[in-house]
Amino acid sequence: MDTDDGDAEVADLDAFVAENLDRYAETQGVLPERLDEFGERYRSQGYLTREQLYEIAYESSTRSAYHVEKNPEARCREVTRNARAVDGDFSAIHLISGLSGFKAPTASCVVAALDGDRHAVVDTRVWASLERLGYLDGRKESFDAADYVAMIEPIREIADETGHRAVDVGYALFAHDAYVRQGTLH
Repeated sequence: MDTDDGDAEVADLDAFVAENLDRYAETQGVLPERLDEFGERYRSQGYLTREQLYEIAYESSTRSAYHVEKNPEARCREVTRNARAVDGDFSAIHLISGLSGFKAPTASCVVAALDGDRHAVVDTRVWASLERLGYLDGRKESFDAADYVAMIEPIREIADETGHRAVDVGYALFAHDAYVRQGTLH
């Protein structure tokens, strides 16, 4: 989005985020309070257990959460411990996506729980809203770590321009798509 027009466009973007954040409670998205709880546990323990990862996956994608149970407990702890230490968004999402039950959108819940100032929960709805706003081209239905990077860059840009946390910008983008989309999601 071109922001050379100055404060008027930033104010409009701020209003967009605020309005859609208010709508988020009406959606079927991940509950921000739950994500905050997961983040507190993650930061205090330094890792997440298989049971905690299952809870995150269940919040994100009820249908596929059972896949998380295929992961050995030690692997869950190792991967989530390492994801905290790795540099780079691509690497963190790619690492977490190596666990059964964690494609990039569900992996984004883990990094967003850990650091909502820098990360957001992303999915088809977030991509569609970014595409409508002119940040991305084309529609997508499945995502990998590179797609997370493509989405998180404009999300951070919007967060910087509006003073909102990246995680809240993601929630607003999700709610916007839920509000304006006509027809089915896929």
